[in-house]
Amino acid sequence: MRGTCYFSGNAFKSKVRDMTKVPVYFVPVKDKPSPEEVSAAARGLFAALLEREHVTLEKKLALKVHFGEMGNRTFLPAADYDGIVDLLEEQGSSCCYIETCVLYGGKRFRAEEHRKLAKSHGFTRLPVIIADGESGEEQTLHPISGKHFRTCSLGRAFDDFPQIIVCSHFKGHALAGFGGALKQLSMGFASKGGKLAMHMGIKPKIRNWLCKRCGVCQKRCQAGAITLGRAKGEVSRIDHEKCLGCGACFSACPHHAVSILSLRGLSGVFFQKRRFREKLAEYAAASHTSHRNIYLNFALVITRGCDCEPRPMFPLIPDIGIFASLDPVAVDQACWDACAERGRKFKGTEMLEHAEKAGAGSRSYELIRL
Repeated sequence: MRGTCYFSGNAFKSKVRDMTKVPVYFVPVKDKPSPEEVSAAARGLFAALLEREHVTLEKKLALKVHFGEMGNRTFLPAADYDGIVDLLEEQGSSCCYIETCVLYGGKRFRAEEHRKLAKSHGFTRLPVIIADGESGEEQTLHPISGKHFRTCSLGRAFDDFPQIIVCSHFKGHALAGFGGALKQLSMGFASKGGKLAMHMGIKPKIRNWLCKRCGVCQKRCQAGAITLGRAKGEVSRIDHEKCLGCGACFSACPHHAVSILSLRGLSGVFFQKRRFREKLAEYAAASHTSHRNIYLNFALVITRGCDCEPRPMFPLIPDIGIFASLDPVAVDQACWDACAERGRKFKGTEMLEHAEKAGAGSRSYELIRL
């Protein structure tokens, strides 16, 4: 285990903190706590981190959350964040929820339906911003000197917030191995084009047998990369030299004529998981270094799969608690270690290793129990 446990409070004598290790603050919870108990624990933890790390809150900030997929029952409910929101409002900060569109279909594919889903799942206390626009095409490029990327495409609206509170549900994930702060920073911050680059590293193409030449994709393309075959025998095509890979055409096409699937792309995801996890780590580094983020990981209802899965799931181990840090690598490593101590060793440690190399943070932490 990389972390060192440091207890504080009446029951334990404090010891001098090891300043070579990143502080990760932790508050335990009983198994199956109520939303009110989670909210109170999160507020206390958040307040302690702000005080001990001398963090000044911006007057305008965002909470990066996950609204849960339709049919999923184990995502973190909106009530879990009430204590954090209460504290922010008391401090005079205005805040909102912020999310991005997803690559696959469903309610989170386009912004309008995504907002409706958030409302149906109880996320009504704050305004909801979908950072990459209606169809995922609003993006900004952030430089990174990575093994796989030189720039990372993030949702444009994230640039409106120099400080973001990244609230993550720590659990398993079929491809990443686990999901926590790094997953929120990568897939969660990425525009639809960024998600496409991490998943498949390809650009979309037009399936002409489905194309109706309606022109919707052409109107949404910011790069002028789409040519529609108007005359008989002409084909519609996407010029990959011009294409930005933003995915707007894929999102906007009402006839499902734009495809992002290829044998090469799918094999890269399913048979080269280390490569995929390294890509996640580089996007996480780009998102982390471009903002002054605060990270809270909720190690509750720890399931095998992601909150994106539209099905009921069941916890693998009892609830652990909430972790907080200014370092996304450290907070994920602390959660991974805590699960391993309880008999659940998730895959995906390559993501932690590569995120540290990419400059997203440190795997060496000191756990400070409150």
